[in-house]
Amino acid sequence: MSEIIDDGGVASAARAHIGDTIRARLDRNPMVHRIDTPHLEIYGRQDFLSAQECAGLRELIDAGAQPSTLFSGSANAEYRTSHSCHLSPWSPLVETITQRICALTGIAPETGETLQGQRYTPGQEYKVHCDFFPVTASYWPRMLKSGGQRCWTAMIYLSGVEEGGETHFPKCEFMVPPVEGMVLVWNNMDLDGAPNEYSLHAARPVVRGTKYVVTKWFRERKWAP
Repeated sequence: MSEIIDDGGVASAARAHIGDTIRARLDRNPMVHRIDTPHLEIYGRQDFLSAQECAGLRELIDAGAQPSTLFSGSANAEYRTSHSCHLSPWSPLVETITQRICALTGIAPETGETLQGQRYTPGQEYKVHCDFFPVTASYWPRMLKSGGQRCWTAMIYLSGVEEGGETHFPKCEFMVPPVEGMVLVWNNMDLDGAPNEYSLHAARPVVRGTKYVVTKWFRERKWAP
C-alpha cells in the first residue's frame, strides 16, 4: 500500500511509528495486559484511577452533561443517546488524569484532545462507530488542519454497571464490561498506519445502573482546535 502525504485514509510511516512506540511502552508495563485479539491492538489496566478520582470525575460530568451529538455536530435521537461534556483542562483533577494517561502511553500531551466525559442511563447507548476520521467525511479537511488522524484512544470506566453498558468491538467479536477505575487503550490504526476497521466499537445499552466514562483521543500531530 503506497503512502500519500496528508491522506489519513492510507498507510502512513509516521502513524505506524507512533504505533510502534506506544506498543513497545505498553508491552513493557507489567501492570498492563493486552487483550488477545489478532486484528486490534488493545490494552487494559485495572485500578488506573482510585474510587475518589472516579467520584470526582462523575461529579464534573453531572455538572456539565448535555445531550450527546455526533462528531459532525448533528444530534441523533437513536444513534448516540448518552449525555456528555468536555472537561476543563484547568481542573486540577482533569489535569492530573490527563498527565497520567500520557505517562502510561508515552503519547505527547500536545497531541491529545480535551478529555470528554460521558454518562449513560438505562436504555442509552452509542451504536457502532469509529474514532478515526473517515477521509470522505465533510469535516476531514478541518481535522487534517487541526492535527490529522485520531490514532489512539484512551477510555476510563468511572463506574461499574449492574447490567449492560459493555464496550463492544463487533468485528473482533468481544466485549469489555465496565469496571470502575479501569482504562482501555487501543490503536485506531493498523500496523501500516492506516485506519483499522477492526477498531469499530459501540457502547452497548445500559440495562440497569448508570455508566460513566471519560475518553481522550490522540492525534498524529499537535492538536490545534
